[in-house]
Amino acid sequence: MYPLYNLLLLLAAVFLVPLYLLRGVRYGKSRRGIRERLGHFSDEQLAWLEGAKIIWVHAVSVGETRAASPLLKELRSTYPDYKILLTNVTETGHAVAKEHPDVDFCLFFPFDFSWTVRRVLQLVNPHMIVIVETEIWPNFVRQANLLDIPLVMVNGRLSDRSFPRYRRFRFILRPLLECFSAFCMQSQVDAERIRHLGADSMRIENTGNLKFDHDLIELSAEELAGLRQSFCLPESLPVLVAGSTHAGEEKQLVSIYRSLLDEGRQLLLVIIPRHPERCREVEKLLAEGNIVSRMRSSLKSDQPLLSSGQALLVDTLGEVLDFYAVAELVFVGGSLVPIGGHNMLEAALLGKAALFGPHIHNFREISAKLVRSGAGIKVANQNELRRQVALLLDDPVRCRAMGQTGRALIAENAGATERTMSRIGRYIKG
Repeated sequence: MYPLYNLLLLLAAVFLVPLYLLRGVRYGKSRRGIRERLGHFSDEQLAWLEGAKIIWVHAVSVGETRAASPLLKELRSTYPDYKILLTNVTETGHAVAKEHPDVDFCLFFPFDFSWTVRRVLQLVNPHMIVIVETEIWPNFVRQANLLDIPLVMVNGRLSDRSFPRYRRFRFILRPLLECFSAFCMQSQVDAERIRHLGADSMRIENTGNLKFDHDLIELSAEELAGLRQSFCLPESLPVLVAGSTHAGEEKQLVSIYRSLLDEGRQLLLVIIPRHPERCREVEKLLAEGNIVSRMRSSLKSDQPLLSSGQALLVDTLGEVLDFYAVAELVFVGGSLVPIGGHNMLEAALLGKAALFGPHIHNFREISAKLVRSGAGIKVANQNELRRQVALLLDDPVRCRAMGQTGRALIAENAGATERTMSRIGRYIKG
């Protein structure tokens, strides 16, 4: 199987790598990390790796990196003699990872050629590898097993959409799952699904969702005023923040915003595309709706404040929580289109009501808990989202109550990090 897999991967790379580079040119971004992905490191990187005791954590993108934050903090505290290496596949994930205070070093995850991952594993020589959620790269998993490196899946999940696809290839997955030392799954459903795919029951544990273990954020009135000032937001103007949006959603949001403004409402829209390079595309949609917009990166302290009817486009990374902090309402993107949703708990961390669409298969358990507790609202479509936004803007007391309920929900479901660390501790020396 592996020679055929390598051949197919090589053929795919012939087409995908040039496409990857051309996409960078299109959006005016330099594509970094190709050498790292091929297993070639700089002298500085090699010097850092030499002789270090390393725990390697892999988080594919932004969401997984943020989800792993409580675990990274606990790894740093529990194993101070170890260095923490964090790898990502996406550039946005890599950018967020580089700012994480509990990470010693960041690299791009290697291409899954057998010769590449073998070289990288030998250079890094980790004492343990922690895979966040469900990133199963065949050659990487196999080579780690051949080198006798403990491999632990944490915050593991198998969504309603992905599970049937995995099940079709169970005969291929079973030997790969045998390479893992442990599976720390988000829920009992996820635990049963990974067992059904062939994982050893003795290695599976329902440890809970790491996303519930983030510290609740409490900002003072002075801090909130400072954020509003830095974002050029008037003190009393209600703000609707749409976070982690995707193509197809912004057009619906522009229509909703236009409709609310036409009713005479005083409101300002902030859109945070999941991929910042799409901001110019979203800017055109806003212009077509006769909405004046500004880019976050262009804001200066001496500029006039934004006003009702305008929009702010966030083309920077790492400020999602800051924008949620100044919002009256938060819409969580990737849910009005079939992406699977993004982390709704980030709104709850800041005591904000969370709205999201029907496509939330990546956050099945979290979205259900938010809806049941009254901390979040799931809408079926654009029209229902518009109606719910209007209702909540007219009822600020309910808005605040939903936010406080979300904070209580997070506190009630904490503990996944402790359970995960207990499992990890079996495979690493302190």
